[in-house]
Amino acid sequence: MKIQTQCVPCLIKRIIFETELTTNNPIIKDKAIRNACKILQKNYSHEINSAEIATKVHKIVYDTLRNDDPYKNLKKQSNEIALSLIPQIKKLIQESQDPLRMSILCSIVGNNLDFGIDGASSHPTDLKKIFKKSVKEGLGYDDTEKFKTLLKKSKKVLFFSDNCGEIVFDRILCEELKKYNKDINITLIVKGKPILSDATMKDAEDLNFIKIVDEILTTGCFAVGVDFNEIPIELEKKLKNTDLIICKGMANYESFSDTNYKPILYLLRTKCDSIANSMNIPININAVKLYQ
Repeated sequence: MKIQTQCVPCLIKRIIFETELTTNNPIIKDKAIRNACKILQKNYSHEINSAEIATKVHKIVYDTLRNDDPYKNLKKQSNEIALSLIPQIKKLIQESQDPLRMSILCSIVGNNLDFGIDGASSHPTDLKKIFKKSVKEGLGYDDTEKFKTLLKKSKKVLFFSDNCGEIVFDRILCEELKKYNKDINITLIVKGKPILSDATMKDAEDLNFIKIVDEILTTGCFAVGVDFNEIPIELEKKLKNTDLIICKGMANYESFSDTNYKPILYLLRTKCDSIANSMNIPININAVKLYQ
């Protein structure tokens, strides 16, 4: 997705949030914000991918703050809160007439865990407050039946994760995917380096994800979403030979929507107008959208 004008205030708001997470020193805050604005001014163009620009902006902010993981504590708390909700999720799945759809919905509800932007969480504890309401809301856009048909035919699946906390629910979803098609091989992809509140290899290892999926790879670098110029050769090969790609969250949509990789399933909460308009679906819904 190419950057939209409304992406600019959102990006600025996020970098302000990062400075406040890191320091109380107004001089350092000012320097980080000024540097971010310089990078934005230099790189902003409606012809450039939004995730690409965001990556450059966040990189200069991290470097200025001298903090390679400003969201570290929020990520830890997010995983802890999500783990506390597992009994509720498993009960919902067990009682559902469509366990796979319910596990998808719960996984998307976890996508509410995002920080520093409008339409998302202000703190990890928000997930507990909105969980039941969000599940009850259901899916506002639902390609699950189309996805099921494709999943039955698939052998190789790539699952691109998004935020911490959310990844706890993704583990349950991957279990259900395996139940639905016992022959699929699932590769989980996490971030190569800490970026925003996204999950890394450490999160996947702490959750013992390897007991569920067949392999875990990383995107290989510091990037919002995926930087296809920097991904490891192994992941590049898998992208060319996979039967199905599953992408969680808005940043992965921003990255993949400017590529020709298909079939691809997006599981996300539409938290902003830019994403909703690009996907041609309403804002503030839980969405399952398949592109073939």
